[in-house]
Amino acid sequence: MRTPLHDQHLAAGGRIVEFAGWEMPVQYTGILQEHKAVRESCGVFDISHMGEFFVEGPGATAWLDSLLTNNLASVPVGQAQYTLLLNERAGVIDDLLAYRLAEEKYLLIVNAAKIDEDAAWLRKHAVPGVVFTDRSPEFAALAIQGPKAAAVFEKLFQKPMPTERNRVLEIQPGSFIATTGYTGESGFEWVIPATEAVSAWQAALAAGATPCGLGARDTLRLEMCYPLNGSDLSPDRTPLEAGLGFFCDLKKPAFLGRDALLAQKQHSVLPHKLCALRVTDKSPPIRSHYRVFVNGEPVTETTSGALSPSLGYGIALAYLPPAYCDLGQEVQIEVRDRRFRAEVVKKPFLKKP
Repeated sequence: MRTPLHDQHLAAGGRIVEFAGWEMPVQYTGILQEHKAVRESCGVFDISHMGEFFVEGPGATAWLDSLLTNNLASVPVGQAQYTLLLNERAGVIDDLLAYRLAEEKYLLIVNAAKIDEDAAWLRKHAVPGVVFTDRSPEFAALAIQGPKAAAVFEKLFQKPMPTERNRVLEIQPGSFIATTGYTGESGFEWVIPATEAVSAWQAALAAGATPCGLGARDTLRLEMCYPLNGSDLSPDRTPLEAGLGFFCDLKKPAFLGRDALLAQKQHSVLPHKLCALRVTDKSPPIRSHYRVFVNGEPVTETTSGALSPSLGYGIALAYLPPAYCDLGQEVQIEVRDRRFRAEVVKKPFLKKP
């Protein structure tokens, strides 16, 4: 599949790769340059491959709260919330953003690889009076991120960018702005009708944003230890193991997966914990599925990895047994049949003010 911006990516020199069934740009001028653009200036990403679900009707809030981990009832209209969709065992089906557009109306932004699965899961648990629609093909979206994103916003909309994180507003019928992101920088995400994608992309470039691909998006989010669904999150791991307990409101009424989370929390030690690993040796780039050793014995494998452009050393995430999760714990990561030293460090890798 292709987003409405496919031709724009080719015209800008984008190198196209397959991602979650979509043809997406992995880079334009280069991952390092694009990463730097977001950290120091402003970058724009095509995120049109992600899904857009709408939920509305009497009881929409209560229904979503019965399926999602966080507490939507506490979210004011015009705000967004990070939350998770779990199976009965509390494994992660998807992590997503829920935007409260009205008292009983929501926009859910879900991961591209999970659109069909999420939609099927939500329809399976449908209740009378709540209308769920998957409108993903109708929309495109841009993520505009970086310290100069506010200046880009003003050029685009002739008004200041909201300073509060997780705000959402409908700037015109069918077009939404949200001060959310996946890079650790300030900025906004712009959800628009697919028919307006090209004009929005061109306007963002004209306002000073640099086109950026999936490669920079991955290094940016990994420096902040933001998890990637399908790599760091999976149906076999719970949010507690992934370090996302803050986004699970175990005090609210029952939601799917809550009992399994409560049972896991009652144990004093989690079976595994998603840890941040800093590579202390000079090594080739770390990727996912590289074996991790402790005292010469294999104990796990990396879920994500990269050479951090901001920090200049290798970084990775891995689920470690509890005995090896202490800060400073030394491990070895195997790359091309060689093992390189690394240590468990505090999240995130990149400390932002």
